[in-house]
This record gives sequence, structure tokens and C-alpha cells, in this order.
Amino acid sequence: MYSQNHLQGQNMMMNGGGHQRYQNIGMGHKYQHQQHQQHHGQQNHHHQNNNVGGMGHQHTFSSGTMSTSTPHFTPSNLHNGNQIDNQSGINGSYSQHWQQQMQFANDSRQGAQFPHRHCKKPDAVQLLNKVSDEANSEETIEEGKEERNRATVTEVVRRQDWDALDFSGQGLKAISHPIFTQFVFLRRLFLDHNQLHRLDPAIGHLRLLNHLDISGNNIMEIPPEIGMLVNLKALLMFDNQISGLPMEIGHLYRLEVLGIEGNPLEREYKEHISNSGTTALISMMRDQFLVPQDPLPREWIHFDHSPTSESLSVLSYNILCDKYCTTSLYGYTPAKALAWENRRDLILDEILTRDADVVCLQEVDRESFQEFFHFRLASNDYKGVFYPKTRAKTMTEKEAKLVDGCAIFYKAKKYICLDKIVVDFAGTAINRPDMKTEHDIFNRVMPRDHIAVVAFLENRLTGSRIMIGNAHIFWDPAFADVKLVQVAILMEQITKKAEEWSTKPPCTDKAVFRHSEMDGDPEAPQETSAEPGPSLEYSNGPQIPLIICGDFNSAVGTGVYDLITKGELPGTHEDLGSRGYGNFTRDGMHHPFKLKSAYNMIGELKFTNYTPTFSGVLDYIWYSSNAMEVISLLGDVDEQYLRRVPGFPNAHFPSDHLALQAEFAIKPQKPTKLIDGENGVHRDRRG
Repeated sequence: MYSQNHLQGQNMMMNGGGHQRYQNIGMGHKYQHQQHQQHHGQQNHHHQNNNVGGMGHQHTFSSGTMSTSTPHFTPSNLHNGNQIDNQSGINGSYSQHWQQQMQFANDSRQGAQFPHRHCKKPDAVQLLNKVSDEANSEETIEEGKEERNRATVTEVVRRQDWDALDFSGQGLKAISHPIFTQFVFLRRLFLDHNQLHRLDPAIGHLRLLNHLDISGNNIMEIPPEIGMLVNLKALLMFDNQISGLPMEIGHLYRLEVLGIEGNPLEREYKEHISNSGTTALISMMRDQFLVPQDPLPREWIHFDHSPTSESLSVLSYNILCDKYCTTSLYGYTPAKALAWENRRDLILDEILTRDADVVCLQEVDRESFQEFFHFRLASNDYKGVFYPKTRAKTMTEKEAKLVDGCAIFYKAKKYICLDKIVVDFAGTAINRPDMKTEHDIFNRVMPRDHIAVVAFLENRLTGSRIMIGNAHIFWDPAFADVKLVQVAILMEQITKKAEEWSTKPPCTDKAVFRHSEMDGDPEAPQETSAEPGPSLEYSNGPQIPLIICGDFNSAVGTGVYDLITKGELPGTHEDLGSRGYGNFTRDGMHHPFKLKSAYNMIGELKFTNYTPTFSGVLDYIWYSSNAMEVISLLGDVDEQYLRRVPGFPNAHFPSDHLALQAEFAIKPQKPTKLIDGENGVHRDRRG
């Protein structure tokens, strides 16, 4: 967790009885903003003049019959008692940035006498089906850049064919709360030139907004929830009584215009915008001040279970590979929170705090595995198995170190690894006789080099054996067929290895390695371990307990989820479309294991992946329900905390995915022979 000493200069203000954090930036030094931000601000100048001030191509909805008299504004005297600032921020002459600020402010003041002025513009009305989805198309993959599994909004429920609301110039003293909680499809909201004294914190629900105008009111404070609106390009709040800005404004990395003229703000704000522009101010507030309040610890949810002599805890975590953690994808996050040196320490702390018997990590690059996690976890009794994506085979050693893959760590004092395999989805598919002539295999499956790792472990003490799978499935929603083929291949390969492993001979050397006195403190007390038990034998593959962890990039109810939980799926499933995948489409897909999602005990988590454009479940821990039962689960993130956090990663959550953890009871088995060699739920919180 980062130090918060730099927050001591903040002012504290009251809002509805709760403490809000507002910035007193006190900039006595010149802020050196990044070159690309300066360039971005210059590029956007002319674009903003044309589009930000009005409705543009978006369709507007008017409030209809609501009307009232509108106060008259003069060029120098505002209705809120403030004086128009006719001075520039630099040496008595207007800068380019401040000219833009004053242009928008003057446009707002001149339109104060015209109710519903935004919807009356000539180009205001246009059907939504002719408008591109800005939230989904904002970020595209640059040519030559590697894809990252990022989920995006694939569907927005629109109740009508409009996405803008114009309440301007109505003399309104309050806005109905449901406007903010139910009209979540809004892209533009105009509340300017009314008599509002507060902006409802529920504004944070309107996460698709790209234009918000609250100018010409009597608003005194901007709620911290404004930081949830990361799609905002224009936030106009001219001529109010606002004296401070919440630090959460630093999340608004797409903001091109922040209209602050006509407010009793400290002059430093105006000087900063005048000198460097809105983008630089937002960057400064994000990187120098933005640290959210600590969340409450995640709850542990416990379940009644049958008496057992053996338990197993498993943690699964997509840790967000460093090369994918860029400011272009996570611009709402402070640079310090994106730095790998900080994120890896938080990830390590999470792993060590959870103290699971088995840890499955996705998006681990070879360099991080070899030089950090393998070394640091070894000192805490973990041994690891790692395989990178298959592209590493064709790269130089230097390039291959940056290729990510999947890693399985296990407590060496508790388990011994009997065998391990890597499942190369594309390589397996193109070498299957039934798929060699299928064009879809070569065009859609082969270019995706995702892999899975499977380890076969034995408990040193009890002799029980277990298969641990760790998979990372392709991310793109347009490739549901590829995801399904990858998972079908995974289950097919595990089925084959399970039959082989069910005949594996007993392990004859299960004693834990003990350091000699030369390797450690000779006066340290020597650990005494129980005598290792004999290995259990299993009559067939499905009798061996199986756990599969990973980022499956698939929601509940998809073909991937149904195949794993139901054990079969027809070759005509809608996720496959009309494509051909050999026996998978001719005969269907199936596996013999009785698998359930551990988190199905609570109907799944609210999300496992959390970003401004997507919040949903993509990660799972599957288990053999015939051999194990769930003891406890690591629960959801504090809801109160999330109201001011638009997405992960941040200072507390180092990945855009959550760590999942489940504890299982191993059901007593009735082995053929021994070979020598929803009930009662209660909750608590743990750190």
C-alpha cells in the first residue's frame, strides 16, 4: 500500500454529513507535464471548439412542458455573485488554453436566456443506430501491438432511441434521483442554468456520460463520485459556488475541457489550466494526489461441511502482465499504481497473506516468474511450475522473457509434484486428424497461442492425489467459438492424462527435504513431521480429484461454462455458429468429470474483472463435486469503496482481476487398495 503522506495538504469539507476530500493544490512550482499529454491537448483544441459546446451528432431529449423564468445575465455580473474573470492566468495576456476556457464560458452565459437551448441546435437530432458506440470503440488495438484479454461493454440496454437529456434553463431546484440511477444509458446531460445547490452523488451511476454541463447554478461542491465518469470529455461547471475540486477528478483521463471559470476556486487552478491545459491538470491530480481510502477486508464466507481429515485451499489470480498494464488502457490509474515494481509487491503480499496450499497465476511473464515470484515464494515453502505462451518458442531469449503464461505454485511441505503437462490449444488442434482439413482451425484457432498448465500432486502425509489445472482462455467476445474449442481441448487432454495418472505407481520417496546444520541455524528447533502415508490408488481418471482455475473470459451461461459444468455440449451450440471443428461439431463435446464452480455456492461473485468498460465474472475455480466440497470462499469487494473507484488496478488492487480463493474438504475415498511407498452460512472478515 502506498504512503499517503502526500495527501496531508488536502482540505476536508462536509457533504451530507460525510467527509469528502477536496484538493488545495497550492502549486508554488511549475508542473512539468508529460510531452504526450501536452501534444494531446494541442491536438484537441480545434476539435473541442467544434463539438464540446453543444449536442453535436447525439440525439437530445427535452423535458417537455417544464419551464420557468430564467435569470438575466450581464457580461460582468453573475447570478451567483461571482465576478467574471477577465484576466488571464499568465502575465496579463490570454493563453491558448484560457482563450478556449473563456470561449466556452461566454457561450454558456449567452445561452442562459434560452431554455432547452441544446436540443434546439440544427444537428441535435439523430437516431442512435447511426451513431458509433464511443464507449466500445474508444480504444482500438494499434497495428503491431499485442492483444490483451480485455473485456468491454458488449451491450447497453437502451429504453428509447435517445441518449441525451436537456434540462437547461428550467429554474429547477432539484433533479429526481431516478434520473441518475435509471437513465444509465445517457451520454450527455445538460443541467445548466437552473437553481441547483448540489449535484447528487448518484451521478456516478451515469458511467457512459461524455458531456456534463452544470453551469450557471449555485452548486458548492462536486461529489467525489464524479470520478466514476471516466468517459467524460467535457465537464462544464461555469458560474457556480465551487471552491474546491475532489481529488477523484484525477480519474477523468479523457477529459478535454474542464470549465471552471466563474467559481471561487483558488487561482492556482486557473493558472494551471491556462499554462498547461485541462489534460495536464487532470494528470497532476491523478498522479500526485489520487489514493482512495482503504477498503474493508474482503469477507470470508463459510459453509457447513462433512467431517474431513484433509483440506485444500486454492488461490487463482490473473495478475495483469506488466507489458499490458499501460496508460492507454488504464489512464484512470495513477502512474505509480501501474508501475510493476509496486504492483508485484502488492501481488506478492496478497499471495503470502492468503497462504493458500496451491496458487494459480495467469499472465505471468517468464522474467517475473524466474527473477521474482519463483525466488520470493520459494522462501515461503512454494515450488512452482511455469509455461509461457507458445510464441516464446520462436523468439530470442531476450524477447521470450517477456512472454506471459500460466504458473502453478504449491506448498512443498504438503505436496509433491508427480507430473506436469502444458496444453497447447492451437498446436493440439492443428495436429488432430479430424481437424486438419477445417479452415476455421487455421483461420481462428491457430493464431491464438494460449495455453494451460496441469500438475499432478500427491499429499505427502495422506497419500491422496489431485490434478490442478490452470488456464488462460482467449479474450475476444467475437471469438466465442475459439474459447469453446480451447476449453474442449483442455478437458480432452485432462481426461487422457487422468486415465494415465490413475495407473501411476506409488511415490516411494515423500520425505520432506531437511536442511543440514550447515545450511541454517544449528540452534533453531528442528521440525518434526509425521510419517508419510502410503499413496492412494484410483480405479479410473475421474475418481482423481480435479481443480481447474483460470481466466476463462466467459460469463455464466456461455458454452464454456455449460461444457465444464454439464459435462457435454452439442456440436450445434450457438457459440460455434456454422463453423466446422471436426468431431467437436460433428459429435459434440464432452468430458467425464463432475465439475462445479466453487463460487456457485453464492451465485458467483459480483465481478472478477473490474474496469470502467466492464464489470463481470470471467474467472473461476472449478472442482470435482464427487470428491470435494466447499468449506469457505473469499468474498466480494467492499461496495462502499467501489462507489468512488471506477476501475482496477489502483493502489489497493494491483490487477484489473480479483484474486479468487476457495477452501475445500477432501471427501473420504474408498480406494481399491493402499500401496506402501447450501447449508449454514456465516461470515467473518480477515485481513
